[in-house]
Parts: sequence; structure tokens; C-alpha cells
Amino acid sequence: MLRVDDEFIVNVRYQCSAAVPVTINVLGYILIVIMSDVFSLSDCDVVGFDLDHTLCRYHLLETSRLIYDSFARYLVEHKGYDKELLTLTPDRWDFCFKGLVMDFEDGHLIKLAEDGTVLRAARGTKILNTEEIVQHYGKKQEWQHFNSLKGSFTRSAKYYFYDNYFDLPGALLSARVVDQMLQSGNQRILDFWKDMMSAIDHNYNTSAFKENTGMYFPSVKKDPGKYLQPCSEAVKAWLRSLKNAGKVLLLITSSHSDYCRLVCEHILGKDFEELFEVVITNALKPGFFSQIPEQRPFRTLVNDEESTEGLPSLDKPGWYSQGNWAHLHELLKTMTGQSEPQVVYFGDSVRSDVFPASCYGNWETVLISEELEGEGAQTSDMKSKDADAEPLEKKGKYDVSFT
Repeated sequence: MLRVDDEFIVNVRYQCSAAVPVTINVLGYILIVIMSDVFSLSDCDVVGFDLDHTLCRYHLLETSRLIYDSFARYLVEHKGYDKELLTLTPDRWDFCFKGLVMDFEDGHLIKLAEDGTVLRAARGTKILNTEEIVQHYGKKQEWQHFNSLKGSFTRSAKYYFYDNYFDLPGALLSARVVDQMLQSGNQRILDFWKDMMSAIDHNYNTSAFKENTGMYFPSVKKDPGKYLQPCSEAVKAWLRSLKNAGKVLLLITSSHSDYCRLVCEHILGKDFEELFEVVITNALKPGFFSQIPEQRPFRTLVNDEESTEGLPSLDKPGWYSQGNWAHLHELLKTMTGQSEPQVVYFGDSVRSDVFPASCYGNWETVLISEELEGEGAQTSDMKSKDADAEPLEKKGKYDVSFT
């Protein structure tokens, strides 16, 4: 157990010969810290956060069902798919977990080892046995596109990588669509994918919130408490303490500004903007980190509408849309007075948060992994009860548990 000092400043140190992941529990959040030789949050000048499934935790069962229904209803009502897709039993959710890859060429959903070996595979919802996997992928069970996937985590016309909860229910829906296609004798698996992408865009495009289109945003707007978990008072106090300690706080999310505001007001309060010096919405990660300013300039916002012209630079703190790491880096140098500010970024996506922030931005990164609760790590509910039961002044401001 590592106690945290009275200033709320995380002080995580782990000596090692190379970068390693370390699992910790902070205020009920299960974290994986991707460390260099020594990592200490107290040494960081800037603390950045993703929003969805990082600062904001969702009620996953309700949200997953909403997302699945949003996609399925679009396919049925707009694309003529079988209404059976709208029927879903609770046991079906065991089929889904982050890290799955949909291979468009054969309709397989696969789970890969770190070296590209196919550990599990399903065609539609039918799980393939070891003999079938070897028959399809060879004795070494190697997936042919692994080198492309591991190099950049970019989108591909040959596969889709499911690494976040906003599209993960689509993996189950896609598998069920493949089932229907195989039953009807249609072997052209790729044909349905353009319809799936249309379903995603219909529900998540930047105008959907304002225009109340699709099923996802209208449902969350109507009853945010059904889907969003408010931050605990301990988390809010920690954020305030970081700011009071002189840290620059960033919020960088790919969500559009109107949805970001709804979420933040629900989980942090209507004064949430006082916590963050810089808020960046519609960041379009991972491109935010990898693309140059000319490709992805920052834009100002007026009533949640983006300006048509990009900014030539980022000169002052505030709320912006889109943007790029290079211009943000220059602003942070000015704000911190450091030629190379020390930045740590918390996020839940390997593809959109951890990999690009570390690779392109040279930031320290912390991966939020809710899945670890299912692996026996202490749950957030248990931690929250402990935090409420024991006054803050009688303990470290929060505890960090190495597991």
C-alpha cells in the first residue's frame, strides 16, 4: 500500500530496468500506469484527462444496451435488416470484450496475443475450436494483418479494432449480422460493414446531439443519471488539489462540446470549467497527437459551433475544438514556464489515448481499465464505501494499492 501525501499529489514510484505497466487503485479507479524508469505525478507540470470512461464512468450495462439498440434499430429501420437483431438476451454480453478485431475478409472476430497469435476466434457468434483455428490460420495461428495493427492502431479497410465502449456493442451486433448472412447463403461479409459505419455515424455525428437525432444522445439527455456515474467528492477534491498545487489541468476528449458539457455538469457540477485551464473537444484522437497543425488546426467555438477557419496558433487557455499536439505543446510551455513541460495523461483507450500520447507527445500515460475489476481487483464500490466511512483528515487523501 502506498500512502499519498497531504497535498493530494500522487507520488507513484516504481524502480525498474525498463518501462513496465503497474496496476493501482486510485479512489475507486482501476489504473495501469505505463511507467518510465521513475514516474511521479508530483513532478508533473500538467495533468491531462480523457473524459468518457476516464473521468466519467458509465453504468456499463445500461449504456451498452443503449448503444447496441441504437445501432441495431438503425440497421432494421433504415437498412432493412431482420428485426431479430432487436432481440437480445443478457447472456449475449459475455461475447463482448475490448481488444476484439473484426476481420472483414472472413467475418471472424478474433482475440490476439501480443505477438499476433490468434487466441480465440468466432465466425459470427459461433466460437471456433482449436482445430478450426489451426485449419484457418495455420499451425502458428498467425493473423496476417497483425503488423499493420500493432504499428499504428489506425483504421483499416480490412479490419476493425474494438478498443472502447462506445463501439464495442457493435461487435456483438456485427457477429449477429454475420450469422444472418451465413444462414441466407451470403458469403460477402464485407457488404454489411458500410451499413454498420452508417449506424455509428447516425448516432454519434457532431450534429446529432443538437438535432436530437439517432437514439443515443436523446436517451442520455432525457435521463443522464441512468447512464452516467457522478464523480465522488474525493475525486473532485483531488482535482481541486491538483489545481491548487499549481498543476495545469487539461481535458481532451473526442466528444463534441455539447455532449461534453452535459457529461461534465452531471459528474462534476455546473462549475466544472473552473477546474480546467484548457478544454479540447472533438479532438479526433489519435489524430490529435499524430497530425501536424496544418492538417488539424484548433478552432474556436461559439454556441457549440466550430469556427470555419482554423487558428494559426494556440495563444491562451480556453475551450477549443479539434486541434493538434504541437500547438498545445507550445501553449503549455508558455503556461508552465518550462521548455519541456512534464505531462501525464489519463485515458481508457490504447489506440486513442495511451499509444499516441506516449509515442507522439512523449507524455507519461495512465490507462484506465475497468476490466480489472472483473479480474479480482478491488472494486470501486468497495473503495467508495471505505472513502465515505473514514474522514479524509484521518488518512492519506487517497490510497494507491499495488496489485
